[in-house]
Amino acid sequence: METIKSTFKSNIRQYAMLIALVAIIILFQILTDGILLVPMNVTNLILQNSYVIILAIGMTLCILTGGNIDLSVGSVCAFIGAIAGILMINMKMNIILAVVICLLIGLVIGMWQGFWIAYVRIPAFIVTLAGMLMFRGLTITMLKGLTLSPFPEKYQFVSAGFIPDIFKGLGTNLNITTILIGLIISVIYVYLQLKRRNERQKYNFNDTPFGIFAAQIILTLFIINLFSYWLASYKGIPIILVLIGILIGGYSFFTTKTISGRYIYAMGGNEKAAVLSGINTNKVLFLSYVNMAVLAAVSGIAFSSRINAASPQTGTNFELDAIAACFIGGASAYGGVGTVVGAIIGALVMGVLNNGMSILGVGSDMQMTIKGFVLLMAVAFDVISKKKSRG
Repeated sequence: METIKSTFKSNIRQYAMLIALVAIIILFQILTDGILLVPMNVTNLILQNSYVIILAIGMTLCILTGGNIDLSVGSVCAFIGAIAGILMINMKMNIILAVVICLLIGLVIGMWQGFWIAYVRIPAFIVTLAGMLMFRGLTITMLKGLTLSPFPEKYQFVSAGFIPDIFKGLGTNLNITTILIGLIISVIYVYLQLKRRNERQKYNFNDTPFGIFAAQIILTLFIINLFSYWLASYKGIPIILVLIGILIGGYSFFTTKTISGRYIYAMGGNEKAAVLSGINTNKVLFLSYVNMAVLAAVSGIAFSSRINAASPQTGTNFELDAIAACFIGGASAYGGVGTVVGAIIGALVMGVLNNGMSILGVGSDMQMTIKGFVLLMAVAFDVISKKKSRG
């Protein structure tokens, strides 16, 4: 028991919100009489929150640099959706070319905002607040206050498409390809975990006892395969989930396994010390906001594809959802602490709360109240735990 307690205490940020997520899922599963985890609703939960997850990944990097946030991402999503609508619907442009142009515009937006934040050193709050107003205004101007629709069917496939079952179900109602992909991911996960443990033991690093390690493996394998079964019971793996998986894997590797990723943590922990260590903090800050704008463009493409329209109202409060997901997932309001996986957990907490309360018929006013309270408690937990560790 003492070993378990010490393991939990040393990883309290990582486990606290995961436990909270499981508790919230169980609570709403009971309150909704099992509707929450119906396969179709699980898929809808992913589709409905895909934009938040994409934005939360980018917002995590901004917050890591020192508690900075980007208030413009919702407006950038709307702006990119409007450009996509004009290019594909009005100008009948090739879909791939239009998407590439949208991503390049996101890159330019990131460079514009990153320049003022990193090199002129105008506070990120002010620059991105200005961006929020500018790009919302440009969106309304381009669309003339109207909604553009529908997008081409191939473009809708980004958020509405699923990986086809190459086995045609083999006489069952399950998507066998999805089940097989779940098993492959399970094998890869076990291999990577065993490899990581062996490397730590090779260099005599402290590691969790084998019993706890095995329990973590078994629990994770259960979750992966249960999740793949849910997806297989409906239509299979959504295309947008593949994109999200690639982003999570790529950014997790970047932040934990690369020198550039560690620079972000170093800057957020102590910028002056980072500068003295030879880190170009201006460049780190600049690239963080360039990355955020590109991911906002990706989110704008995904969301406009999902709703099959470019609307002036798109993206309202998206920035608040992304920021809340990061803080709920364990990112520190002071920077230097947080993970991509934690942000995903935070986004899922918000998504399950939204979905569960909607199923129960809770009004939007009460939903906002509850989400605000959850956000406050998450940040309070961060501040209190930091004070205790210092004490």
